[in-house]
Amino acid sequence: MSPLRRRPPAGLRSASRSGARPAARSTPELSKAGAPGIARGFLLQVRVSTLPVAEERVAERMAEVLGHACSTFHDLRRGISTASVYLPSARAWTARKQADLKEAIRGLRETGVEVGSGRISARRLPREDWAESWKRHFKPIHIGRALLIKPSWSRLEPKPGQAVIVLDPGLSFGTGQHPTTRFCLEQLVSERRPGTDQSLLDIGTGSGILAIAAARLGYSPVPAFDNDPEAVRMARGNLRTNRVTSQIRLSQSSLETFRPAPKRYQVVCANLIADLLLSEQARLLRLVEKGGVLILAGILSRQFDAVHKAFAGPGARLIARRRQGEWESGAFRIG
Repeated sequence: MSPLRRRPPAGLRSASRSGARPAARSTPELSKAGAPGIARGFLLQVRVSTLPVAEERVAERMAEVLGHACSTFHDLRRGISTASVYLPSARAWTARKQADLKEAIRGLRETGVEVGSGRISARRLPREDWAESWKRHFKPIHIGRALLIKPSWSRLEPKPGQAVIVLDPGLSFGTGQHPTTRFCLEQLVSERRPGTDQSLLDIGTGSGILAIAAARLGYSPVPAFDNDPEAVRMARGNLRTNRVTSQIRLSQSSLETFRPAPKRYQVVCANLIADLLLSEQARLLRLVEKGGVLILAGILSRQFDAVHKAFAGPGARLIARRRQGEWESGAFRIG
């Protein structure tokens, strides 16, 4: 199964479009499965060279095929765009993934999309370069009066009554900057009923931001899981930083292997790719108690109607919906 949560924060996209991309160390291309592994401290950047008119479509297909966030960079001088996905390990760049990506690019051509060269390449990128580039773009954000999310280097003080989450950018993304994550955070704030017991399940926790926010807002219990061990490792560190380790039950799991509590959850967040939402529709609906809310995010806009149709119906109704750019999210009241 594909990694559960992988969406690009807005900072990377704006940085890429302005021409300011992270410093990278060029290395020989890795064109075959089983290529040299990434040493500790390195990522694998998979790139597709395309035309500006096709960059959004290429980015969508790369995110779908590789199951990770995709960013774009436009070279104004050359008139060429590059779509990139950052993989935590060379093992993820399998022969099957390479074949699937080539087929996806070929499919775009066959539908009339002007892809350009469509050349696929891969190179190592020092994690330090990738991470340091974020400090120029990642700024504190407010989620109403309830939450302040800021990086560790920010000195911004919270407003009275505002809970603080300290979170630095990482491979798992989920920093509140991206519209899908922000939608989830706003729904958590909206659904919270102070003074009452409310449970929350965070599926595909990524950085742990939603689980941390839930704990800060007073939700309990708060189980959270992800099937990506790197995401779980980073989330565990974020839990420690925010001193909520005892309030959140974090585990490495998939939807198939996760063992829910006997009692259903009042709020369930699933910031997942659309294919996974559709294939696991029945399982997701069973996790939410009557009167509870299922928050679905991380959906490409062109796929949202299919997700809406699958989840809305007897016993579920859409209560919130938002589209921003290529992403769309929705919240459903159950029962």
